[in-house]
Amino acid sequence: MKLLLLTTASVLFCWFAIISPEHKMSEEKVYWMEEASAAAIDGPYLIYRNDSVFIHYIDSLPGYPKTVRSRMIKWSGQTELTLPVRTDEPGKTFQVKIRHHHEPEKPVHGKPKKMLILSDIEGQFGAFRKLLQGNGVIDSNYQWTFGNGHLVLIGDFVDRGDMVTEVLWLIYSLESQALAAGGKVHYVLGNHEVMNMNGELDYVHPRYMEHARMLQLPYIHLFGKQSEIGRWMGSKNVAERVGNILFTHGGMSAYINIMELPLKDLNDSCRLYYNDTAYNYPSPHTQILFSDMGPFWYRGYYTGQRATQAQVDSTLRLYDARYITTGHTVIARQIVTLYEGKVINTDLQHAKGITEALLVEGNKMQRVNIAGDRLPLEPMPQPTQAPK
Repeated sequence: MKLLLLTTASVLFCWFAIISPEHKMSEEKVYWMEEASAAAIDGPYLIYRNDSVFIHYIDSLPGYPKTVRSRMIKWSGQTELTLPVRTDEPGKTFQVKIRHHHEPEKPVHGKPKKMLILSDIEGQFGAFRKLLQGNGVIDSNYQWTFGNGHLVLIGDFVDRGDMVTEVLWLIYSLESQALAAGGKVHYVLGNHEVMNMNGELDYVHPRYMEHARMLQLPYIHLFGKQSEIGRWMGSKNVAERVGNILFTHGGMSAYINIMELPLKDLNDSCRLYYNDTAYNYPSPHTQILFSDMGPFWYRGYYTGQRATQAQVDSTLRLYDARYITTGHTVIARQIVTLYEGKVINTDLQHAKGITEALLVEGNKMQRVNIAGDRLPLEPMPQPTQAPK
């Protein structure tokens, strides 16, 4: 994959050529207006069919009819396939190297020297980028600069916003970069990722429904097993322990405690049914995992019939953790702790400019913002907002 950018006063000429394993090259000249919204070019979407992959971009520049630009190549993973992805910065792209296989993620990891933790970006690429750049995770060219640190993303990076594709490809790209530097990206799925794979589309931005129609595909196929994003997302967990912190999007209910499932079994049970649009969960414990009491839907730490301290402590003992960190439910305008400091809530309204992450260095925990300011992590005894 080669990318050549030539900029004039008003037009950005983007040439890209995809090289197949047979090294046959095809070229297409695409015109992108410099002043156009960066979100105008959507993609890539990679859809597999037998031994071929179809690569689609959607050109939706203001004042021009929307156009699907596609290439089909034979690709077995033996050659490098690298594709450009647009950002929220006009004229700025980053490169994503496609991986042919995705092994299921391990559920338990040792303690790194530092971690940056956040959740619920919901397609707000600008907030995501600024938070990562402001805290030294990536540079201005979207390259990993966090060394052997870990980036932990606790679900709901899709839906609602209009730059979901770009958010997902940035996470995908950073995974390989982090591993090469001795670091790690943990992408723990939330209810909205699972909803997209299950075909629950109530919160999908209309832009993506329209683009699926243009591709002549049901939207769920963009997150299904025949798509690169779907294959990659299907390898992810819904709960992981990194060091002494248990990460899960919603939380662990008393029902999960009673089941006493090891993290590997819990994740393997969920992973089998990510793409089950008929909700045919065959066993009672699988039904619980995908219910309001499951790890990516539970809100009991913050609303409704509240969890007890004993329940939280039981979860910590079960999973050999000291803290539980979640997203999923907005309760404050900053990251806060509850339950004697043992539960940490990271869900904020990024679309409204309220953006923070949790920085863990050794045994020290601090809030950080897009400017990289380090702020104290404080308790919040009572939730004050209804769930989203």
